[in-house]
Amino acid sequence: MSSPRREELQVDGLPAPLSHYTDAVRWGDLLFVSGCAAIGADGRVVAPGDVTAQARTVHDYLGAALKAAGTDFAHVLKVTVFLTNVADRRAVNEVRKEYFGSALPASTLIGVGALAIEGLLVEVEAIAGIPS
Repeated sequence: MSSPRREELQVDGLPAPLSHYTDAVRWGDLLFVSGCAAIGADGRVVAPGDVTAQARTVHDYLGAALKAAGTDFAHVLKVTVFLTNVADRRAVNEVRKEYFGSALPASTLIGVGALAIEGLLVEVEAIAGIPS
């Protein structure tokens, strides 16, 4: 039996990485998606001050990464959500329901003092299974 192969994915339509990382890494039938944040193609924060709009952008990016690897929100096993204001949890959760539907991933919420670019309010990373 051969061991899984590591594959780095750069996903069309996602903002360029801010440092030394890739959008996602596939290992066998698992996909590890780097933190997605509401950064536009111009490198600026999308919808400053609007956590709901930022959460939609984040989930659009997450969906693009999942699709690029041949999976979707129904196969997400675990998410980690980073919020600069934990009180925004309810607003982000409503957006999350729009994308995940009835699928319930394992989840961790972490309140942080800041994210990579000033004005970012939410970031989400994920681990997903890739169906065969």
